[in-house]
This record gives sequence, C-alpha cells and structure tokens, in this order.
Amino acid sequence: MAKHVAVLMGGLSSERPVSLRSGEACAAALEGEGFQVSRVDVDRKVAETLATLKPDVAFNALHGPYGEDGRIQGILEYLQIPYTHSGVTASALAMNKLLAKTVVISAGVPVAKGHVMKRQEIADTHPFSPPYVIKPIAEGSSFGVIIVREDQPHPPQSLSSPEWTFGEDLLVEQFVHGRELTCAVMGDVALDVCEITTEGHAFYDYDSKYSDGGSVHIVPAEIPGDVARKIQEWSLLAHRAIGCRGVTRSDFRYDDRFGSGGEVAWLEVNTQPGMTPVSLVPDIAAKSGHSFADLVRWMVEDASCER
Repeated sequence: MAKHVAVLMGGLSSERPVSLRSGEACAAALEGEGFQVSRVDVDRKVAETLATLKPDVAFNALHGPYGEDGRIQGILEYLQIPYTHSGVTASALAMNKLLAKTVVISAGVPVAKGHVMKRQEIADTHPFSPPYVIKPIAEGSSFGVIIVREDQPHPPQSLSSPEWTFGEDLLVEQFVHGRELTCAVMGDVALDVCEITTEGHAFYDYDSKYSDGGSVHIVPAEIPGDVARKIQEWSLLAHRAIGCRGVTRSDFRYDDRFGSGGEVAWLEVNTQPGMTPVSLVPDIAAKSGHSFADLVRWMVEDASCER
C-alpha cells in the first residue's frame, strides 16, 4: 500500500498564498511518485484533522509564523506523525533572526553587523548612518523589510504608522552592498551556490521572489571558487549549529566591488524554503542532479519525529 502523505499548506501567516502554491506543487509531485496524498489547508483545527486522517508522514509546506516557527512541529510531535524539515527547537530558533545570528556567530559564520531596537526608536532617529536595513525579527518572504538608502534624510515614516503589523522589536543591520547569493543544504550536503538578480526591484522582495520573471537564478553562481566553497561551508555550519534537519537555504550578501576576495555576510537561514515553480531550492537541487520529484520524495523519506 502506498505511503499516505498529508501535505500541510496555506496556514495562518502572511505567506499563505505562497504556501498554497508550494503545497500544491509538492502534492502533485508526490502523487506522480505514487504516494497517497491528502491536501490539508491548515487552520486552528489542524490537530483534529490530522488525528482523523492518520497520515504516515506530514509534508510541511507551510511558511512563516505557525508553520515555520516550531508551533506546527510541536503538534506533529504530540500526535507522533513523522514530518519533514526542521524540528521544534531549530524551527523556533531559526525563525528568530536575532537568536539565529547569535548562534551562527558562535559557529564562526560572518554576519552583517546589527542589533535589535524598538520600532519608535528607529522612527525617531537613524540607528546607523545610512544605508541600513530594517527587518522584523520573525517574518519571512521579506515581509516588513525596509532598506534605508544613503540619501534618505530621515528614518522611514511607515514605522510610525498605526497600520504597521510586523512587531515592536526590529532588527537593524548595516546594509551590505553587492550580490545576492544563496546556498541550499540537503541533509548533510551543501549544494551549489546560486546568485539572484532582480529587474525593477530594489532587492529580492516578495514580488521578485514569487512572480514570473521577477528574478533570475544563476546556478552555479559566477563567483570565485574559494568564495563559493566558503559559502557552502558556512551554510552547512549554520544548518548544523541551529540544529536544522532536511532541506534549508542560507542567504548571503557578497560585496566584490573592491576585489574578488570581497566581504561575505550571512543574513538568515530558511528552514521551510519555497517550493513553488519559481523557487530557489528546486532550481539549485536540479543543477545538483535532483529533479523536483526526487527532492520531495527524499524529504518524505527523511521525515521523522524528534527532529
């Protein structure tokens, strides 16, 4: 009898639309591989739904809060349903950008300089000489990210808006000029480094991530071999230091304006990378010889509890 996989998608976060696309792509691929698949649009009754379905494996295609931060992982542990990606502790740790940075620094990974500040403090005065970046501590898909450019005379006024929904504590980092790079880890192997270029976008934001033609993925990245190897090493170090499992993706900036040696800064690790038709991990995996079907099958076979 075919293994029964519940693909968890949708969910409660701002990234719900992306998760639905990721989940549908994974569900279709798993069906093509012969698995029995149940598509579960996650709501607050998900524990009851899963207890009724009794799947052999939960494929976690959720993104953002409630799906990527340890909460759904805790439910799956409680129900003793093996699941994909990282476990409770690693998911919660990676979702908090400040705590994740603290851990990877101790592992020897270079990061962008920064610290946490209250939203209104940043709105009142520049925390750094521009340029700098403001990030919500626990959001994904670049929601709430603001880049303050060199010529901006005052901090972004949106921080004072009552419509701000991304929390009171924000991570402020010095902006690292240069190229956008990312590296996927699959199990205990770092795959190729990918460069991301965007047209018509200030940075690799939500639209450039998920719209057709919003970005171009260059795999392998056209960078010096020693830089690529360092990025692979640091991606694996971050994956292991945080305690991640399955597939992750670490993002970097590489400033080679003054020479190929350049500055490299780790930005964050994604424990639930996108799996849509325009997502990075499937592209990177394909260049390493793993088809999309191979990738999702490997994730199911890798699933477990107590991750």
